[in-house]
Amino acid sequence: MKVYKLTILVLLLLLGCVACQKKNPVVEFQTPKGKILVELDIENAPITASHFLKLVKEGYYDGASFYRSVRGATKDNPVHITVVQGGVSGMGNKRRVESISHESTDITGLTHSNGVISMARNKPGSASTEFFFCMGENQELDFGGKRNPDGQGFAAFGKAIEGFKTLHDLWGASAMGEQIDPKIIIYKIKVQ
Repeated sequence: MKVYKLTILVLLLLLGCVACQKKNPVVEFQTPKGKILVELDIENAPITASHFLKLVKEGYYDGASFYRSVRGATKDNPVHITVVQGGVSGMGNKRRVESISHESTDITGLTHSNGVISMARNKPGSASTEFFFCMGENQELDFGGKRNPDGQGFAAFGKAIEGFKTLHDLWGASAMGEQIDPKIIIYKIKVQ
């Protein structure tokens, strides 16, 4: 009887430990092409993931769009990358959002692999609202990569866990150069 009680106690403690573990938040992108579920990596990219999550909770991205598809090297950018970009670019009715500190991949340990979501930026520390999903392996977007002359890369902060067909459809949408035409509306991004 004592062994039985001890076994039950150990099992309850183990279950309690599992329940206490932090769970990364998951957000759902709702688009005309389908939905995408994205797990935000709060542990490894706390500044960037928390910033994005805050904007999602405020409804900031509702009505935004996917507007850019990069499908390889171009004359303007000879580094081969494949991404689909979205956000509020061109939406003059959205409030200005302050930029966040740059969390490069050498700090977070994340890499720009297939399905990873990352913040778009000009110079380090200028990211605020625009984001992109990697379509395939894009290590040139990591710290030390050649996509930007500063070598600081971009701030990856999560990864798609469902909706890869939707991402592929967004990336392959009709485009004029890199500009998706027409833009694809993001109905809503919500926390699961």
